[in-house]
Amino acid sequence: MSTAHDTVADTVRVEGARILATLIRTVGDVQTAQDAVQEAVLAALSTWPVSGVPPQPRAWLTVTARRKAIDILRREQARPGKEEESTRMLELTRTDLPSDADVHDDLLRLVFTCCHPALSPPTQVALALRTLCGLSPAQIAAVLLTTEAATEKRLTRARQKIAAAHIPYRVPPAHELPDRLPAVCGVIHSLYTAGHAPADGPDAFDVDACAEAVRLATLLHTLLPDQPAPAAVLALLLLTEARRPARLDASGAVVTLDRQDRSRWDATLIARGITLLNASLLASSRRADAYQLQAAIAAEHARAASYAATDWPEILRLYDLLMSVAPSPAAGLARVVAAAEAHGAAAGLALLAELPASPRRHAVHAELLARAGRPAEAVRALTASLAGPATDAERRHRLARLAELRDLR
Repeated sequence: MSTAHDTVADTVRVEGARILATLIRTVGDVQTAQDAVQEAVLAALSTWPVSGVPPQPRAWLTVTARRKAIDILRREQARPGKEEESTRMLELTRTDLPSDADVHDDLLRLVFTCCHPALSPPTQVALALRTLCGLSPAQIAAVLLTTEAATEKRLTRARQKIAAAHIPYRVPPAHELPDRLPAVCGVIHSLYTAGHAPADGPDAFDVDACAEAVRLATLLHTLLPDQPAPAAVLALLLLTEARRPARLDASGAVVTLDRQDRSRWDATLIARGITLLNASLLASSRRADAYQLQAAIAAEHARAASYAATDWPEILRLYDLLMSVAPSPAAGLARVVAAAEAHGAAAGLALLAELPASPRRHAVHAELLARAGRPAEAVRALTASLAGPATDAERRHRLARLAELRDLR
């Protein structure tokens, strides 16, 4: 029984977004599709332990979810005023099971639907993060720096607007792409960030979320090969993903950048990322946007043979540009680290004073204080970092570092 339940969980984790995207296309309604997928998952949990796991779990869940959607729509038909809409949706569900290529296109369609200009930019990101990677309203609230209640309301209003306005579930025509492209790139980058650097939880990163983001970025670049932004986003993701194998040691402990085994970095992804970055810069007459600047920073790290050989003044220059183009707490914190590496701990501490408090800011503060020969203050800063959310691996790393700092006092 546990094997069947594990397969259900694994299928939903890996294929859930694709199943949902396909169903939204055929049904035309986000809420109905979500309800139907949930019912299909419940059916799998009760059926598979008895009848066995089907040869194609995704196909089974897709077909079952479609049948559940039809049942939901038929129930809607019985409600006054719903007959015409339900009949239209029932006709849409009478299609063959999509191929794998169609499923991937469905995901991209879902991103474009979430990024419709009728929705505000924060709503676009919230809807995409909820629908694409299944983040909870609380997790989305943390990303958007708002409350869980406000996020719930935002998501509800977004679904209602999409349904009421009959916003089409498709890649828009060419003349509509420029208006949606920045938001689509933002959603894909947010999805990758949610997987690469989760705020908390048992895992240091979510491999499936990262892979999904890379897949979507690849699809978007294929759709718009001459546009600089999709190439830059894909370059950034590939250059970042290339370093992932070295981020943890064999025991699952965090390995900081200065101690990583660079032979474990993926040279193929690095080469492809740098090629994409160069093409993106040429396509934009070398006037860099936020994604190009972040990719350029990642490329500088990738080119360095060792941590000591890193061109920190150049990285600091790129972060200065990034903060002028797209300031953010994360970019500001990374700029602090670059300043400290380029010009010493005092330079980093001066910039750090400008940033808002956060667990990761406290952790950086502790390292800079330790470098400045102030271990007692470093202990207090690192202790403060433990009061906020962190992944299990990150928390273990901070605790180990805290023990080291206490020995220095």
